[in-house]
Amino acid sequence: MTAGELNSHRLTRYGGRSMSILIEVQDITRRYGDRCAVEGLTFRLEAGEVLGLLGVNGAGKSTTLNMLAGCLPPSAGTLRIAGHDMARAPVAARAALGYLPEVPPLYSEMRVEGYLRYAARLRRVPAAACASAVERAMTLCGLVDAGGRLIAHLSKGYRQRVGIAQAIVHEPAVVILDEPTAGLDPVQIREIRALISQLGEHCSVILSSHILPEVQSLCDRVLILHRGRALFQGPPQGSPKSGASVEVAFDRPPAATALEGEEGVAQVESLGDGRFRLVPIGDQPLPDLLGRLARQPWGLREFSPLEDDLEQVFLEIVAGEAA
Repeated sequence: MTAGELNSHRLTRYGGRSMSILIEVQDITRRYGDRCAVEGLTFRLEAGEVLGLLGVNGAGKSTTLNMLAGCLPPSAGTLRIAGHDMARAPVAARAALGYLPEVPPLYSEMRVEGYLRYAARLRRVPAAACASAVERAMTLCGLVDAGGRLIAHLSKGYRQRVGIAQAIVHEPAVVILDEPTAGLDPVQIREIRALISQLGEHCSVILSSHILPEVQSLCDRVLILHRGRALFQGPPQGSPKSGASVEVAFDRPPAATALEGEEGVAQVESLGDGRFRLVPIGDQPLPDLLGRLARQPWGLREFSPLEDDLEQVFLEIVAGEAA
């Protein structure tokens, strides 16, 4: 069964009204007295998608995750999980979710397999299916050889694996992971990232992290929060757009000053070998700029919009908002 078929199966199992939209968030707001932690947040999560949640400390990430997990009610707005309204049908909505908070909810005096059986029963996995559910979760998380060990004796990386296993033991449609690699060493980080990539083949994932390369490598789409508001939603590599830089190459390259004099060009950087990086002015349409350059006698041979990487997008958004 493919990842898409697995997600469709889970949606049917949870009674979802849509076979593609797993989470629908519409204008949710959360206030603590006079302080607004999250304001007017709207987004969707599709089946088979890994969504990265980014933001500086205090941006509203943890509050958002707590509302998604049903631990905290929104002050306003609606939130649906697999078609179930979290306010009206919280049990059905939570049944479609798995959640790993930043501090995993582990009992250190229990053995791994016993703890996962306990987690499965809390998640209302039928008694007859508990053994197979625990075995699946342990296999996926690389815990088969650790089933008889005390959780207290595990490394932090393996405790994170146990935390992820408890989040998926009931085969949820969506798994929420809050800073899953925080405090791990480089080897453990690599192992947990590989595990998250595997999870993306079995269910949809929301990953909260402040590590930009981690989000860029693991996620299909990112949501950047700042001061409780969503300031960016899109692919982690950014996208070509009006105002983005472009790289051009000419057979008969002009002087940089000639390019600076072109209409709609704000900045020119010479890259050598007849190549230049141009920054258009404001919302200058790139097709218009392309047409003007092509009409010059410089022999335009390449015109490539450059994608903004995630770090650049993030820093520009946060810096712009602060300004």
